[in-house]
Amino acid sequence: MEVIYFAGGCLWGVQAYIKTLPGVMLTEAGRANGTGHTLEGKYDGYAECVKTEFDPDLVNVTRLMEYFFEIIDPYSLNQQGQDVGEKYRTGVYSENPKHLEAARAFIRNRSDWDQIVVEVLPLSNYVRSAEEHQDRLARCPDDYCHIPEELLRKYK
Repeated sequence: MEVIYFAGGCLWGVQAYIKTLPGVMLTEAGRANGTGHTLEGKYDGYAECVKTEFDPDLVNVTRLMEYFFEIIDPYSLNQQGQDVGEKYRTGVYSENPKHLEAARAFIRNRSDWDQIVVEVLPLSNYVRSAEEHQDRLARCPDDYCHIPEELLRKYK
């Protein structure tokens, strides 16, 4: 198994979507690449993200990027849907340089690559979200989600 982290706005919907993808084995809601956090739940500079464990024999990073781009607006800086702020920025993070190169190549191969604001960076830190955020949409399906319902069901 390999691990990559996707930040695509509010983590509830991103997790609900990613966990349905072929080749994805486990997901976990969390926060990545921030400057610090406190016990009071303040996450300075972190992006809400989904830790994604996948089987590279079943899906590769390029395909995961294709899936990811179905649910994000890659031109929107620090906003997805009604969620606004640095914590809602889009990004792809990994400790594996090959994952990052595949993500960068995916973006470079798009004709609009120079307009895309998705971060592709090494994972500098990660904090697991509280239990109340894990699989939130499965438990609270009426909560707000910026991802259209048809996409949340597309790969189920």
